Amino acid sequence: GGQRQRIAIARAILKDPRILILDEATSALDTESERIVQDALNRLMIGRTAFVIAHRLSTIKNADRIIVLDHGRLIEDGTHGQLMQLNGLYAHLYQIQYSSKKEE
Repeated sequence: GGQRQRIAIARAILKDPRILILDEATSALDTESERIVQDALNRLMIGRTAFVIAHRLSTIKNADRIIVLDHGRLIEDGTHGQLMQLNGLYAHLYQIQYSSKKEE
């Protein structure tokens, strides 16, 4: 799994862009492939500006800044820790995703 994502990462490495836009980069992957691709993305994002669109919140947990949109409106903004302390939508969604992974 993750062959398309790995090819896209390889292309990004070759182009060496200053800005990356990643749209659901790990959404169709199994857990092991997601980890491999996420590790590669983490290395690729070092020293770059990256816009990451994600529903799997584990993929953005280490971001410098997370912006939470709901129906096109910005409702929360901060780091993972700050957003968890707010106990708003981000925290609610993260807790749902995290608890479902523990049950698997």
